[in-house]
Amino acid sequence: MILLIGGIKGGSGKTTIATNLAVMRASEGKDVLLVDADDQETSSDFTILRNEKSNGKAGYTSIKLTGGAVRTELKRLIDKYDDIVIDTGGRDTTSQRAAMSIADILLVPFIPRSFDIWTIDKITEIIEEMKTANPSLKACTFLNKTDSRGADNEEAAEMLRENKIVSFIDAPIGTRKAFGNAASQGMSVMELKPRDPKAEKEILMLYRYVFDIN
Repeated sequence: MILLIGGIKGGSGKTTIATNLAVMRASEGKDVLLVDADDQETSSDFTILRNEKSNGKAGYTSIKLTGGAVRTELKRLIDKYDDIVIDTGGRDTTSQRAAMSIADILLVPFIPRSFDIWTIDKITEIIEEMKTANPSLKACTFLNKTDSRGADNEEAAEMLRENKIVSFIDAPIGTRKAFGNAASQGMSVMELKPRDPKAEKEILMLYRYVFDIN
C-alpha cells in the first residue's frame, strides 16, 4: 500500500504520524519505504537519528524525493516494498500532487481550535482534481493534537464528518509529550520507555484503521 500523509497546513503533525506508522509497520515484519517529500526534511532527520541510536538498524528504508520524481521514482520502486509511507509538507506542492496521483490512501490530520479546520474545503477541491488522475484514491481525515477535554474536539469532528468527499476517522491523537519524547530519540511512541499507554492506544487505533487490521 502507498500511504500519503498530507494536507495544506503546516504544523499539523504529519511527520510524527508518518514516522510512527512507518516504524510500526516495519515492526510487523513488512519491508517499508519512508519517503520524505517535504522541503523541511524532518522525516529524513528522524531516520538519521534513528540509525545513530540503533547502529544503522532503522528497520525501514528512507529516501528523499521532490516534485515529479515522487511519482516517477515510486512507480519504479512500488514492487520492491510491501508498503510505502510518504511524508509531504503542509502546502499544495508538486510533490504532494505527484504523491496523490499514485497513493492508495491520503491521510490528512487536522488540529481542533485552529485555522487548519477551515482548509477542509480547499483540500477537498485538490482531492477531487487529483481523482481524475487517480480514481481509486481514498482520502481520510482525523483529529491530531487534540485537547484532553472541552468542546473543540467534537465541534471539529462534526465539521469533518459533514464532508461528503473525505472520510472521517474517529481515531483522535491527543497532545501528548510522549510523541515528542519518542521523536527526540528516533523512536515511535510504541517503543518509548517509560510507556505512555494512552498515546500507544491512540496511535494503534489509527494504525489499525489505516492498515485494515481487526
